[in-house]
Amino acid sequence: MPLFYRFYAALCGALLLLSHSQAQTVSVADAGIRPDTYENITARVQQVIDEAIRTGKTTVTFPKGRYDFWPDGAIRERYFISNTATEAEDSLKIRTIGMLFRNARNLTIEGSGALFVFHGKMTTIVLEHCENVKLQNIQVDFERPTMSEMRYAKVANGEVELDIQRDARYAIRDGRMEWFGEGWKTTHFHAVEFDTTLKTMRYSDWKPFANAQATEISPGRVRFKTPVTPKPGNILTVRDIIRDQVGMHIRECRNVTLEDVGMHYMHGLGIVSQYTENITMRRVTCAPRPETGRMIASSADFMHFSGCRGKVTVEDCRFSGAHDDPINVHGTNLRIVGRPDANALKVRFMHGQSYGFNAFFPGDTVAFVHSASMERFAHGLVKTASRLNDREVLLTFEKPVPAGLEEHDCVENMTWTPEVLIRGNHFTRTNTRGILLTTPRKAVIENNTFFRTGMSAVLIEADAEGWYESGPVRDVTIRNNEFIDCAYQGGPGNAVIAINPSNKVVDARRPVHFNIRIEGNTFKTFDYPVLYAKSTRGLFFGNNRIIRTNDLDPQSGNHHMFWFNGCTNVEVSDLKLEGEVLGKNIRLENMPKSNIKLSGSPKLIFE
Repeated sequence: MPLFYRFYAALCGALLLLSHSQAQTVSVADAGIRPDTYENITARVQQVIDEAIRTGKTTVTFPKGRYDFWPDGAIRERYFISNTATEAEDSLKIRTIGMLFRNARNLTIEGSGALFVFHGKMTTIVLEHCENVKLQNIQVDFERPTMSEMRYAKVANGEVELDIQRDARYAIRDGRMEWFGEGWKTTHFHAVEFDTTLKTMRYSDWKPFANAQATEISPGRVRFKTPVTPKPGNILTVRDIIRDQVGMHIRECRNVTLEDVGMHYMHGLGIVSQYTENITMRRVTCAPRPETGRMIASSADFMHFSGCRGKVTVEDCRFSGAHDDPINVHGTNLRIVGRPDANALKVRFMHGQSYGFNAFFPGDTVAFVHSASMERFAHGLVKTASRLNDREVLLTFEKPVPAGLEEHDCVENMTWTPEVLIRGNHFTRTNTRGILLTTPRKAVIENNTFFRTGMSAVLIEADAEGWYESGPVRDVTIRNNEFIDCAYQGGPGNAVIAINPSNKVVDARRPVHFNIRIEGNTFKTFDYPVLYAKSTRGLFFGNNRIIRTNDLDPQSGNHHMFWFNGCTNVEVSDLKLEGEVLGKNIRLENMPKSNIKLSGSPKLIFE
């Protein structure tokens, strides 16, 4: 074929491909939706979404600009979401949804850098029963966050003056201050204070101000008569504790990606991924937009993965300004409350804020767990799972359940547990942990920076008593991370890394966790504790640096660098100490000294 005809054929093919691609793309502009109008576009955008899913479009685009979403015209659906609210706090479970993607397949939502601004209390986006869906180049924020922020401007003579952050709304009635927003009012107060000098966050209290005589001395500045003497310049942040909406909900989906997404405020819990397979969070920023001047971007966790499977990847993300944990990965233990016959069990959701969702499916493999020891002592295969009510489920199994079941034992779904990669992220400005992690599959936490997390930077639990968040880990690597002045206000033993299952029976011969490697990390710490580990077999702490810092004062009652409780096959090797490091010692509990090996390290004292 002559060169001209080959070129012509290639050009025609390219044009045909372009035409097909354009036919598979829909823009909200095609529906007359324009940015920067400040109009409520909720219902019209939902129509575009529904039509795109119905007709098999591959891309929905938003031209760059600001788009406003209001509850008026929004879809309202009942969803039971893990770790949200009790029956008394939120009995209806109705979510007001800005954008609902249901049964979407092979769809990309391209934001082009657009800013989605939500009003009132809303769940911004829900993905339900979707597959191969990607959200990219989107910024999400609220006009009036449900977080109220204020700076201590003046403290003197039994009075405190507060400068109110410009996005907050308040009223003074009968001398008392009230916080309100677009269709809501704060009635259950929870407060956290940010130290603007030390860059730390600590639990605080709104009561001294809620009950104090308040006077507005100018717009945005309020004077209180109160004996408290806070530190001028610090910022007090106050929210309502009721988690009646979430930031985003990813429910029973497969292959979901968020890339170059900014979640700048989320009410209630943050991005909740529930019983979803394969989730990737890449370059997701969970932090306030700088131009707002806010400090807080979520009233609870940033990313919450409950009962997921496949692989959870969180990579190159930034987390700043959470009232709870930036990342939490876990399953749910349900307590056995009845045994109708040899092949059946009645199980119950136990924690007040986690119940009602689908926790088991036919064909799932489960573990039977002794709650006292947290030991997975047998396995079963689910035949049927029948919802009895919001709290209880009837499970039938292919074979008889084990005879060794004890009172308060639990059932854990092993099929819905993920492999986890958390890499290259930055964690700061949280009063709780950086990462909570419980999964029996391979988990890697590497190349992250944790700056002044209030509690343990990494916490590995396994819980059949409190939140009932399963379960014991089998393969965790924590490597090449930098930990800077963490655990200044709590965590097990005030340790930077804590391994703390809930088992009441601590026996080194019956470990809960297995095979945890902590290697190549740098711990810059002001205090004694570095590692607390309970009921772990195969714990390696090697080639780590511990560097003394002095910006914060030592405060923990735990004066041990290492505290091992009921552990076996522990090795501490090639430890490097720099500066006047505190402690240089090891505490052992419920285990002999022969269970630990020291090599290539400075001399550590056993206490």
